[in-house]
Amino acid sequence: MIEIFLVILVLGVVAYLIIKNYNPILTLISGGLVLLACAVILGHPLYPAGEGTGLGVFDIFMKFKDTIIGQVQSAGLVIMILFGYSGYMNKIGANQVAVNLLVKPMMKIKAKALFVPIIFLIGNLMSLVIPSASSLAIILMSILYPMLQGIGISSLTAAGVIAMTATIMPTPLGADNVIAAETLGYDLLNYVMWNAKISIPTLFIIAVAHYFWQKYCDKKEGASAFIEMDQAKLEKIEESNTPTFYAILPLMPLLLILIVGIMSIVIKGITMDIFVLTMIAFFIAVLIETCRYRSFKTVQLSAVEMFNGMGQGFSRVVMLVVGGSLFTTAIQSLGVIDNLLSSVESSTSAGIVTMFIFSGATTLFGILSGGGLAMFYAVIELIPNIADKAGVDGILITLPMQMIANLARTISPVAAVVMIVASTVGVSPVRVLKRTSVPTIVGIVSVIVLSLLILPY
Repeated sequence: MIEIFLVILVLGVVAYLIIKNYNPILTLISGGLVLLACAVILGHPLYPAGEGTGLGVFDIFMKFKDTIIGQVQSAGLVIMILFGYSGYMNKIGANQVAVNLLVKPMMKIKAKALFVPIIFLIGNLMSLVIPSASSLAIILMSILYPMLQGIGISSLTAAGVIAMTATIMPTPLGADNVIAAETLGYDLLNYVMWNAKISIPTLFIIAVAHYFWQKYCDKKEGASAFIEMDQAKLEKIEESNTPTFYAILPLMPLLLILIVGIMSIVIKGITMDIFVLTMIAFFIAVLIETCRYRSFKTVQLSAVEMFNGMGQGFSRVVMLVVGGSLFTTAIQSLGVIDNLLSSVESSTSAGIVTMFIFSGATTLFGILSGGGLAMFYAVIELIPNIADKAGVDGILITLPMQMIANLARTISPVAAVVMIVASTVGVSPVRVLKRTSVPTIVGIVSVIVLSLLILPY
């Protein structure tokens, strides 16, 4: 069947280009447009009669337009506002204060062996404030790495743990959680609760795996695990006079979500809107900044970072989701999805088999490309139909795939966070990957096992 051949061909080209570090957004969009053009040429209409532009070539780009509008109207706007708020928190120094406060208690720990699992867990907690794995790694290498060296933790142990400090935290502020909940028709908090049932035990399992694996590696490598650090490679974190209580501001949207969630149980009719609550948190922060500087004009200079961040959220994440959605829409237009759904529907244990297929593909893609979320965003819209045909809840396929997408980058030699940590320490990425490999594999296996045990079928 020529449609299947075209999909496999274009899919192979797209995967190759993403693995070769071509821009994933433009690659997915280009692949989607090519497949839409193939659909038109082969006589598959993109719109029912009378609903398109009347010309197949124009319908291709009208479908692109509709995809952008659809994503922005749904989860895209939420992603943009969350990116904007995070950018504003960085601008006013609130994120840095929060990180410093989380680091301080570790100074009092006397048992050196406990540092490894504790750093991993606290680092993941910090990802609530700084969702970017690369940005968090840069900050932790500047703050934590010298401290760890000072108390006798080996360089490679510290590097391995720091490289894995942004993985699978359950948070309603995560773009992947927002997209998944929206696509599956779940209430966001309900989806995050299912996420927490899998991710929190997994994080503790990974922390224990880190303790034993790093200890084993240190014993095997001996003195070579300790590397003299070139302080010039550490990014200097400037001292800030930001008030300590600002540490609560990055978590303000999350606190408001929890407060409204509790209120909705007591007072019927109250609904939660993340965009609204994040905007309220933003203006609370602006009001606090205005009181601090006693000048609204001065505060405006930093407040506009909110809107700059929204633009970054649109360009980095929303358009990636658009590219993935357009690509899957194009595959659907060629009729390939219908054939896939028919074959899945007729198979035994279809849901479990499908989960393993998607999880395995995400792991492989994440290792090769340095991040599996591009694939996650590309196929998320297919999950409801596939899950329905397989006779399972879509969350059984989506949650493992989502978590593995976040974990897989820690065992990829081309992942930005791995390269940042390796270059800062002054070793090859392979040596860092050795330290992250076993904990990551343990984490992936834990996600799959817990998903089969806990998630609804």
